[in-house]
Amino acid sequence: MLAKIQTQAAVLTAGALLFAATADARPDSRAMTCEQTQLLIQRHRSVVLTTGQNTYDRYVRQFGNECDWPQVPRAAYIKTRDGQCLVYRCQEPLFDLPN
Repeated sequence: MLAKIQTQAAVLTAGALLFAATADARPDSRAMTCEQTQLLIQRHRSVVLTTGQNTYDRYVRQFGNECDWPQVPRAAYIKTRDGQCLVYRCQEPLFDLPN
């Protein structure tokens, strides 16, 4: 009986640790299709995605207010499971804004 309770406690602890580890993980664009990646960004408005072994960035909707002034959504291409994918990230505009 005691062994059964200890086994159940060990399984629950391992499950809790696994859940905590995966809850903080960033979605990896390389494991998703382009359509899945774009839908994820649209649904959440902005998402931090892993894009390579040691790279990540924040991607936003094309039309929204997720970027801080004076940044604007600018086109970027990231690697997805089915090739390069058009997404948007916040960057400074290419032109000078009037004061």
